[in-house]
Amino acid sequence: MLAITNATIVMTDHYIYDGTVLVDNGKIVEFGRKVKIPDGAEILDVNGAYVGPGLIDIHTHADGDTFFTEDPEKVADVLLHHGVTDVMPALYYNMNADQYVDAIKLIKKTIADGKAKNIIGLYMEGPYLNPNFGGNRENNPWKGPVDAANYKKVVDEAGDLAKVWCLAPERENIEEFVRYAKSVNPNAILSVAHSEASPDQIEALMPYGLKLATHHTNATGTIHRYPECRSACVDECALYNNTIYTELICDKVGIHVDPYMLRLIRKIKGDDRVILIADAFVDHGPIPDGDLYEGADDINFDFTGEIAGSGMILDGPCKNIIKHTGASVCQAFKFASTNPATLLGLSDRGRIAVGNVANLIVVDHLFNVKYTVFGGEIVK
Repeated sequence: MLAITNATIVMTDHYIYDGTVLVDNGKIVEFGRKVKIPDGAEILDVNGAYVGPGLIDIHTHADGDTFFTEDPEKVADVLLHHGVTDVMPALYYNMNADQYVDAIKLIKKTIADGKAKNIIGLYMEGPYLNPNFGGNRENNPWKGPVDAANYKKVVDEAGDLAKVWCLAPERENIEEFVRYAKSVNPNAILSVAHSEASPDQIEALMPYGLKLATHHTNATGTIHRYPECRSACVDECALYNNTIYTELICDKVGIHVDPYMLRLIRKIKGDDRVILIADAFVDHGPIPDGDLYEGADDINFDFTGEIAGSGMILDGPCKNIIKHTGASVCQAFKFASTNPATLLGLSDRGRIAVGNVANLIVVDHLFNVKYTVFGGEIVK
């Protein structure tokens, strides 16, 4: 049994000061200000720090140095030590069908061997995205027609481990792919990604389960209905539809999403439909010249100098959303834990509640992670 004491307990919309969280057999059994600590319990006194639910990263490729497709055990462990108690490795469209299958098999084997217990599913960033968008797009083997001979073996291998399928709704015959992916895993979520689709094209896929916008305002096109007149596109559609969650890559300079835009998105979407992601990649390309990129050392660039995800782990975006938008620690936990859990239908995590999995983290007011508790055990 573990008792986390002298804690500021982070609820979904308020704090409990001077609280205790009691954990037993991997579950939260009690929390609050008047908790009796049983004899023999291990005590973790956090000296007033914040105790909230473990972070859930639905979209990241790496730990900043290593891809999940190279060493999923190592990457999962690095993330866990940064407070990411649940993660969905993202598999990018620069892999061909056989490479996708090999990557999925490697991750499945790692899970089966019990070596990456915080991996809860796959985030399939592809295969059918718009080839005009995204880092490393020169190496996109999926530019041709939607072809069942290619995609079926990927979908079949991913099975119900694929929690999210990203796609560009404007791709010809995309519904053929959608119907097959949903037949294999009816619970899979669809996300509009790397796209310049019209609202009509996006909304046509909402009955199939499209309710996510991949890295909102990144790798999305702008449609001009008339010369020099801006029309509605992916970002506007995501903002307009209340059921669509918007992913945000929140770097410390505000390159992926301008700080003013971050504040605007929060104002329009509300705090229940914002999800922070790390979207870490590994390229180590050159940082472009210019004042705009000064200090942008948490962004990843491809070999052409174009943005290709981040070099962050999810605690980084939590720090940055506080800085750029004035969000509270409470709200940062909502963006990085509660909301992704709700999107995925994970009712046993993402918030502090009796009976929930004891995946918890301890942070200070700047969201520096002090401790991670995973399945009721302090991560060493």
